[in-house]
Amino acid sequence: MKIFKRILQILGVVLLTAYLVFAWVKNTQENASTASTTDTNVIRIGTEGTYEPFSYYNKDNQLVGFDVDVAKAVFKELGMKVQFIDAPWDSMIAAFNAGKTDIVFNQVGITPERKAKFLLSTPYSYSHASLIVHKNNSNITSFNDLRGKRSAQSLTSNYGALAEKYGAKIVNTDAFTKGADLIIEGRADATLNDDVVFYDYLKHKPNAPLKIVKKAADSVPTAALIHRNQQSLKQKVDQALNKLRANGELIKISERYFGKDITKN
Repeated sequence: MKIFKRILQILGVVLLTAYLVFAWVKNTQENASTASTTDTNVIRIGTEGTYEPFSYYNKDNQLVGFDVDVAKAVFKELGMKVQFIDAPWDSMIAAFNAGKTDIVFNQVGITPERKAKFLLSTPYSYSHASLIVHKNNSNITSFNDLRGKRSAQSLTSNYGALAEKYGAKIVNTDAFTKGADLIIEGRADATLNDDVVFYDYLKHKPNAPLKIVKKAADSVPTAALIHRNQQSLKQKVDQALNKLRANGELIKISERYFGKDITKN
């Protein structure tokens, strides 16, 4: 009889423990579900934060810029909150690949390589690749003259790939201003970048000894970078961008930063 009672006591303890474990697991799942539901309304956006006038910190240490404002407008349209995660270009792309961000708004050029690996939104701006050198440099006058020369570029950027295509030796840098400094200091011969970025740079440093010697005839469309398995997100972003283009909001954002419309080819 004592053995039987002991068995019942043990069985009771086991059942009570099982019930408590079940209750804890259920509560944890419910909390996770609630958190997941909350998190789905927050979009994590990768951007550089050093790429003026597209993505940078102003004098009040606020993240601003054309791409930042476009991203905010898109997700306001979609009723979602935004969380910006800024990092230098190469780190920003690595973080995106690791799933630490959901989308990238940072003048990502649409290239065949990226189209094969990622989803890209409908274009929201167009840029022209420009070859920038020291004002006293007379040896580089065309893109072909980059062969064997040192070009200051982010390693994985579309401009970096373009410089390599022309045979340049890449000097790694994570911001246009740093690349400009490398040229001025004689540690790089040139850089390829957006003409708008260069003109904005001159507004702040009008005496900088730099010049554009060549500008590409064809424009490069830029888009938001989206994970391959997020087709639904791409569709929503495309719809929002098309609406912002139709109601004139994209043009307003462009004129705010550039005084002209860069959202059309």
